[in-house]
Amino acid sequence: MLFAIIFTDKPDHADLRAAHLQAHIDWLEQNKDVVPIAGSLRHAPDEAAKGGLWIAEADSRAQIEALIQTDPFFAAGLRQSYEILHWSKANSARKVLI
Repeated sequence: MLFAIIFTDKPDHADLRAAHLQAHIDWLEQNKDVVPIAGSLRHAPDEAAKGGLWIAEADSRAQIEALIQTDPFFAAGLRQSYEILHWSKANSARKVLI
């Protein structure tokens, strides 16, 4: 199943994000089979991140929930909230990664 996960960071926690960014990037690389697409969300390219977005492929929502718990950003307390949405890709036969 495909999922879109939208994360909202706690306001004024850019220092926490910076402190754990490399561990988070390393973690994403280790989990690229489940989360092949991930990145920060911002109002403008030069502004601080407000959160993040993952596109993930997993067997269940529970698998995504468990994976989130191991993310260094989540473990460090950066995340204010997240939403896991089932994603229906418009053209399911088309395999493209950005």
